[in-house]
Amino acid sequence: MTDTLINFFTETLAGLPKELIIFIISMVPVLELRGGIVAASLLGVSIVKAIPICIIGNIIPIPFIMLFIEPIFRVLKKTKFMGKIVEKIEKKSLEKSDRIKKYEFWGLLLFVGIPLPGTGAWTGSLIAVLLDIKPKKAVLPIFLGLILATVIMCVVSYLIPWIIKSI
Repeated sequence: MTDTLINFFTETLAGLPKELIIFIISMVPVLELRGGIVAASLLGVSIVKAIPICIIGNIIPIPFIMLFIEPIFRVLKKTKFMGKIVEKIEKKSLEKSDRIKKYEFWGLLLFVGIPLPGTGAWTGSLIAVLLDIKPKKAVLPIFLGLILATVIMCVVSYLIPWIIKSI
């Protein structure tokens, strides 16, 4: 699914500078930094350029999620159609929150940092809000999780292909 989304964005945004494409991909839920790094590698953007662009792209939505998602969800829950969707999003996010509840800082860091489906800064921020973890306490583990995800994705997207080509 991630490959399909990355292809969709790179094809749809073709003609824009590659750096802007990976920036936009890094801001999109589901893809986030992970998709941005993969797209950067596929588009031939150097790792030195890709890292800050993808990190900044993925960080930008975090304060908005942490500050505004609760009031937005409250309003949306009052509507018939969106209420069900919001409840489903909350339920799905909270299903993944056990380790975050138990280990708070480390749980949030690893949840954001380990690139698995359904994890990342967007969901980590949403879970922090739903668990009532104050933004002051949540921002550092989310940011460090992004750094961990960056390292893992750079190894997968840049280092391993380079090693394979070198053999």
